[in-house]
Amino acid sequence: MTTADITVLPIGRAGASVSDLLVVIARHLEAQEKVRFEMHAMGTSLEGEAGEIFALAAEIHALPLQAGVPRVYTVLKVDQRTDKEQTLESKVESVRKHL
Repeated sequence: MTTADITVLPIGRAGASVSDLLVVIARHLEAQEKVRFEMHAMGTSLEGEAGEIFALAAEIHALPLQAGVPRVYTVLKVDQRTDKEQTLESKVESVRKHL
């Protein structure tokens, strides 16, 4: 199991708001079933097989470009462990146990 966090930043359009593009990304995420996701205030957490996460990241990176945005900057952080099964929830729970 692989977990990741992705942030897609459209650059080069008028105005500061990007919520219209985030709606497009959210709908794309909801339409697929291979990667579990949780949108949050600063990006989206992903959980699934590594190849599926990388493929989905490429898809959502392309969405603002397809909408006419001239530049897109995407940050993808990936955590893949082979020594134990790890989920988005188990990572948070591990920290909570230590609090």
